[in-house]
Amino acid sequence: MKVSAVIITFNEARNIGRCLDSLAGIADEIVVVDSFSTDDTENICRARGARFIQHNFEGYIEQKNWALAQAHYPHVLSLDADEALGEPLRASILAVKKDGQYEGYTMNRLTNYCGQWIRHSGWYPDRKLRLFDRRKGQWGGTNPHDRVDMQAGSRVAHLDGDLLHYSYYTVNEHIERARKYADIAARAMYTQGKRATWLQIIASPAVKFIRNYLLKRGFFDGRAGWTICKIAALETFWKYRNLRRMRS
Repeated sequence: MKVSAVIITFNEARNIGRCLDSLAGIADEIVVVDSFSTDDTENICRARGARFIQHNFEGYIEQKNWALAQAHYPHVLSLDADEALGEPLRASILAVKKDGQYEGYTMNRLTNYCGQWIRHSGWYPDRKLRLFDRRKGQWGGTNPHDRVDMQAGSRVAHLDGDLLHYSYYTVNEHIERARKYADIAARAMYTQGKRATWLQIIASPAVKFIRNYLLKRGFFDGRAGWTICKIAALETFWKYRNLRRMRS
C-alpha cells in the first residue's frame, strides 16, 4: 500500500527537517499544511520534496482534518513537526506497507525533554494512533488534546518501535506551552457548556501530580520527572481556573 505522510506546521524550522528526513523511504508523498510560518519552515520543506500548502489555522483538530483531505492516498501517517520515526518503527511501517491487514496502527511515543528521554511521568508509552485509513478515521477529541477516532468495527494493531518526540528544549518553553494549552482547553470546555467548581480547581491539580509522580513513577525520571509532573499539575490548575473566570 502507498502512504501519505501528513504534517501541520507553524514556525517549525528547528524541527521539521528531522521529521521529514525520518520519512525518507517510508512516505510515498509528504504533505505539509502550514499556517503561514514566518521562519524558514517553507524552504526546508520544499528542499526535501514535500508538497507545501498554506491554510489558516482554526484549531488543531480542524487543521489536521483539513490536512488529511489534501492527501492523495487513503492510508495516511499523521505526524507532528516535532516528531520523527525511530529506526525500529520505520521497519515496522515498511512491513505494514507490504502486507497491511488493519485499518489503523498504534505506536508508542518516546519524548525527549530538555535533552533527556522520559520513560515515566505519564509520558511513556504514550500510545498514539498515527497510521490509518482516512476513510475509516479522522481527528477528534478536544483541542488541544486531539486523537484519531476510528469508525466502529475498524481493526487496529500495534507496531513495534517508538515515535520520537522532541518536545521542549527549555523548562520556560514548557511553562509557556502549558499556559497556552490550558487556555485552549478552557475555551473548548466553555464552548461545550462545562463549568469549573472550586473543588476541581483545588483537587484536580493534586490528583494529576500524584498520578504522574507517584503512580506513574515520575520520580524515576529524576529532576526532569519532578518538573514535568509539577507543570502538568499547574496546567490542570490554570485550565479550571480559566474556565471559572470565563463563567464569572
